[in-house]
Amino acid sequence: MLRVDPRNPRAATAALALGRKVDLSALPPELCIVVGGDGWMLSCIRELGPTRVYLGLNTGHLGFLLNEATDLDRVAHQLAAGAWRVDRFPRLHAAVRAPDGVLTETIAVNDVYVERSSGQTAHLRLHLDGQPLVDRIVCDGVVVATALGSTAYSFSAGGVPCHPAVRAVQITPIAPHAPRLSPFMLPHGAVLELEALAIDRRPVRAVADGIDLGPAAWLRVGPAEDDVSLAFLGEHDYSRTMVQKVLRS
Repeated sequence: MLRVDPRNPRAATAALALGRKVDLSALPPELCIVVGGDGWMLSCIRELGPTRVYLGLNTGHLGFLLNEATDLDRVAHQLAAGAWRVDRFPRLHAAVRAPDGVLTETIAVNDVYVERSSGQTAHLRLHLDGQPLVDRIVCDGVVVATALGSTAYSFSAGGVPCHPAVRAVQITPIAPHAPRLSPFMLPHGAVLELEALAIDRRPVRAVADGIDLGPAAWLRVGPAEDDVSLAFLGEHDYSRTMVQKVLRS
């Protein structure tokens, strides 16, 4: 299966050139070649689910979840030879209750967060694994990220990039005022609950992998049942990619 970002002209050009170099129909049926950027990869995973193996080719900006596509001859040779490895990464399950009581559930690969949706700071109450963590934190929001997603919004908000092979979640307050809660790591099985306080004056919204889930009064984030499978070509190295694309960028 080939999925090409229709909004990305570079993706269309790369996919066309790749199709001339290798018989994509001869590849394993569960393999999904994703040509685009990180956002397009997340969109494909959200649409197709965890039963596929996703091999991304980067024609976007960062491309942390994808393979480099600068040398398509080499990519075609590796695809024809089956020279890729498959790694499995944990995902997050989020349940969001809106102020009107409507409950929405979704799965995220990178992160789930709540953020203020007005000029007022958010006031949030946090529980960790059913135990009180913070009775009231004044901040712009809180990001819950997988290790794979720790290099995205969480990193921009002050979190520490985590090696993708670590099965953990990172909790990163966004611009915390009081208390000045630092980012921290938890085992992947941890469950965080956030309750928005005074939402009539301090509304917040929930977002999962860049998708707006709307106004939120309560959010629960924990481990999803199924991992996602990403395929990387032979020369891909997580440590080198994290240093080059995140730490030195």
